[in-house]
Amino acid sequence: MTREEKQKALDALNAKWEKKDLPLKSVATNAVPGEGNPDAEVLFIGEAPGKNEDLQGRPFVGAAGKFLDELIGLIGLKREDVFIANIIKHRPPGNRDPLPPEVEAYTPWLAEQIRIIDPKLIVALGRYAMEYLLGPGLSITNVHGQPKRRDGRVIMPVYHPAAALYRNDWKPILAADFKKIPKILQLIDEEGMGGDEARGVETPAAEQQRALL
Repeated sequence: MTREEKQKALDALNAKWEKKDLPLKSVATNAVPGEGNPDAEVLFIGEAPGKNEDLQGRPFVGAAGKFLDELIGLIGLKREDVFIANIIKHRPPGNRDPLPPEVEAYTPWLAEQIRIIDPKLIVALGRYAMEYLLGPGLSITNVHGQPKRRDGRVIMPVYHPAAALYRNDWKPILAADFKKIPKILQLIDEEGMGGDEARGVETPAAEQQRALL
């Protein structure tokens, strides 16, 4: 699909899902489907909207979002060059962790976004996004910054920017992980491992996933 076709497909998808009776819809102010370049090479996926995101209907617009913008800038990109989304599209009450039935209800929306955007690289922001994209059994402390192959996609888990705001020692770690992104994209191009070309790759067990770097 062209960029314009992808944007139309995303708009139609969001309109369809925003009409559904989703579990957190009644307690949220706005849906937060995500935003950015519909033809992005890099897709960032977080956990759920917070207070600022809920009010504005946009992902990562608070302090964590400002830090994410800075991290994206480290690799010569801007927010409008990438796509940013969350697993959960409505804010959980009090910013609590999403419940398993809620994750199950919202993830088909995200899965269709991934299919339409078809990014070369997905960056999982935090533990919840990592577990959804790579499955259980991994520790983000051990695998952050290590790109993995799963279901024909290349996925790199990193610490969540919000967590790094409370752990200053994680900020340089996040910055170092983000600086790997251009090299990972280069390797994906060289090895033909991204997007449609990788869909035939067998899904390995979590402990057997091979890092690109």
